[in-house]
Amino acid sequence: MGTSRTNGSLYTTIQNKVASVEFGHPASNSFVSELLQRLTNTLNELSQNKDVSLIVLRSEGDGPFCAGASFKELMAVSSQEEGNVFFSGFAHVLNAMRSCSQPIIGRVQGKAVGGGVGLIAGCDYVFASEDASVRLSELTIGIAPLVIAPAVERKIGVSGLSEMSLAPTEWKNAYWARDKGLFSKVFNTIKEMDKELDYFTSQLGGYNQEALRELKKVLWKGTDHWAQLLTERAAITGSLALSPHTKKALEAFKKK
Repeated sequence: MGTSRTNGSLYTTIQNKVASVEFGHPASNSFVSELLQRLTNTLNELSQNKDVSLIVLRSEGDGPFCAGASFKELMAVSSQEEGNVFFSGFAHVLNAMRSCSQPIIGRVQGKAVGGGVGLIAGCDYVFASEDASVRLSELTIGIAPLVIAPAVERKIGVSGLSEMSLAPTEWKNAYWARDKGLFSKVFNTIKEMDKELDYFTSQLGGYNQEALRELKKVLWKGTDHWAQLLTERAAITGSLALSPHTKKALEAFKKK
């Protein structure tokens, strides 16, 4: 059973040099701003931990992996400043994932939307179940996936990003995501996925820690400008969220 906390939950355990970071929220494991900040802080702290060789990022339960940013908080955005703060949440998390010293392994047991797809793209290696469909739904509410676009494009290319973002009502299945490079492996069941994930992390955790850290730097070469880029994208998205078109779209979704 998942958390019932309105601000979400975040738990970290460390065993055999592997840190497991699990987030949860009663609204399909979506992220309120406070939870995004907690995840950013946790990743930054783990990055400095010499006893951690790799990180596993996972969400609670057997349902959706992540429904993106909090719809309730998005509805409440009423100024450019509030928009900047709200959309900077995923920008900070992605930059923390990018600059983290250790490889991040994603465990994706179910569907991911919007920012949830961005989180997956920020991982260095991803295990997924057959139920892990993905969708970029932002255009349906009048905004665009600008903040997460660099991370998604880095994994699946411009064509893949276009295919997802310009068809915001379409779910892409787990095998599409694997073939495009978003997922590394796809399994028939969660049980099979977790068995392989445990073996994979136990092996990886035993490798030379310095080699893993140097490899992480190479994997993210050329992304230093993201610190500024993602912040700028957050500001643009904040402006879009204030547009009459978006406000009308949000009200329509609220009534469904």
